[in-house]
Amino acid sequence: MTYLYRAVDSTGATIDFLLSAKRDALTAKRFLQKALRSPGNRRPRVINVDRNPSYPKAIAELKKAGDLSRRCRCRPVQYLNNILEQDHRAIKRRLRACQGFRSFRAAWRTLQGIETMNMIRKGQVRYIGKNDIVNQAMFVEDVFGLTPR
Repeated sequence: MTYLYRAVDSTGATIDFLLSAKRDALTAKRFLQKALRSPGNRRPRVINVDRNPSYPKAIAELKKAGDLSRRCRCRPVQYLNNILEQDHRAIKRRLRACQGFRSFRAAWRTLQGIETMNMIRKGQVRYIGKNDIVNQAMFVEDVFGLTPR
């Protein structure tokens, strides 16, 4: 079983994602640290999470370490995650068509591609417009180390 951790801001822009084999407090903490280090993002004042008990524990540890503000609130309320769930729906739709993966590496590589294309579609890539197909293709080649044919 694999778990996809995703972070989006209040406007629906993707902050970061992590694919993990476990869903525990250590993995949640590692993901939150990774998301907090993402360039260009402000410190959150509220973190909406699902009801998994590992999130509050990880957030408390990050507050204690000083990575998060003491005023940052953790809200484990299912219905406050609507922005994330709507964004996650596009990924679930694509993955259902794949009928699962044979290896963790294949899942990771596929999700990297899906997340990158979603960020381009949302207009999150600096200096590349939503309709600029040539520059989008060049960006994907650069990100994934592909060589043009």
